[in-house]
Amino acid sequence: MDQFFQLKENHTTRRTEVVAGLTTFFAMSYILFVTPATLTLTGMPSQAVFLATIIASVTGTLIMGLFANVPYALAPGLGLQAFFTYTVVAGLGFTWQEALALVFLCGVINILITVTKVRKLIITAIPTVMQHAIGGGIGVFVAYIGLKNAGFLQFTSSASGLLAVNGKAATGRFAHGVTSVVTGGNGITPALVNFTQPGAIVALIGLLLMAVLVVKKVPGAVLIGIVVTTLLGIPFGVTNLHLAAGNSLGEAVSQLGTTFGAAFSAQGFGSLFTDAHHILLSVMTIFAFSFSDIFDTLGTFIGTGRRTGIFSDEDMQKMNRGTGFSSKMDRALFSDAIATGVGSLFGASNVTVFVESAAGISAGGRTGLTAVVVAACFAVSSLLSPIIAVVPSEAVAPALILVGVMMMGSFKEINWSDLAEAIPAFMASIVMALVYNISYGIAAGFIFYCLIKWVTGRAKDVHPVLWVVSAGFILDFVFMALL
Repeated sequence: MDQFFQLKENHTTRRTEVVAGLTTFFAMSYILFVTPATLTLTGMPSQAVFLATIIASVTGTLIMGLFANVPYALAPGLGLQAFFTYTVVAGLGFTWQEALALVFLCGVINILITVTKVRKLIITAIPTVMQHAIGGGIGVFVAYIGLKNAGFLQFTSSASGLLAVNGKAATGRFAHGVTSVVTGGNGITPALVNFTQPGAIVALIGLLLMAVLVVKKVPGAVLIGIVVTTLLGIPFGVTNLHLAAGNSLGEAVSQLGTTFGAAFSAQGFGSLFTDAHHILLSVMTIFAFSFSDIFDTLGTFIGTGRRTGIFSDEDMQKMNRGTGFSSKMDRALFSDAIATGVGSLFGASNVTVFVESAAGISAGGRTGLTAVVVAACFAVSSLLSPIIAVVPSEAVAPALILVGVMMMGSFKEINWSDLAEAIPAFMASIVMALVYNISYGIAAGFIFYCLIKWVTGRAKDVHPVLWVVSAGFILDFVFMALL
């Protein structure tokens, strides 16, 4: 095992990798319960989605660990799930079977883009300043997730700011309840909670404890913090020890027959391209899926891998000069690409690298053994989901906040006194967090970088691929605006 995963060469141990894997799993285990709750709004059976999520996560993460030997975990992406549910199915009128077919095509395209080295060209085209901005931006993004999940923030929306409820104009009654609310930025006021809620108090104590453990460099500090905070939540009523029936594996297997292969059914590919208007809409939707998927992954790799040495300069040089899968980055990109196609076969939306992998990396994870541990945890969760659900989000949130703090060190490499660098870097990093989307933050950074280079007469300094990618992002935004 030590030789297979090259533990000594990567300056890590079995114990460190196992702790890192457990840390990553608990940081992202919420996806097991959020994914079914989101995708069932399309009409998909809940327990089939639960099992499909596990299968997709185990498959993608195992490939990442065993083939690429890097500590990244994969699962159906949260933002892409929302796009799948609220835009593609609810907004554009595709059936969930057709949406799965679109996801499968997205996976095929991502594989082709990876094999033909298009992704490699994109990576080599990203200027150094933008790589540092993406790294710091991932830190801000992860910390913001932690602050939100900890219950430290509250948002007040004025009535005049409400734009839509359940996808419709914010007027009238909703007989079946409210499932989503959209409000304009001018109508939202963020604030710090008064810390009267038990969850926020538990998270605050957990954050203080975890900060001390990390500063004192206690081995397994993050995982210890998660466990202790979970136990602390019991007397506060935050940790729910009631082991509900949860998901029955037998029922989940039975329901999986409904979603497995649905993309290739008459309701999937069989009806997807029967209408001329549908064809154009399908192509643009696949484009939107692919762009978000590709840059979510690239952002996470660049933001976490370069700073920690997971993707070393030597490995990046191998990627630039080599052919086939000669570098870890090549293999990691291919692992991510193939996971989406596999997941769609079972009934999962786009599978992507999870930014919460940064939690395990901060705990010392450096090799594929971390990913294998995560995959094993996902596999076991098919039987132990009620126990896993005991860990509250308030226990994991402090870990994400501290991981964000560590990752923001990339900002020191940016020359903030030079506005030509500072403006694109700010747009990439801060927008990423505040719009809650890695790819959109990268888009903002790229577009402003190209614009500033152009108006200052240095357009030739921009790699041609960056111009193409920026144009693609603009096209994506136009398409989304026209939906």
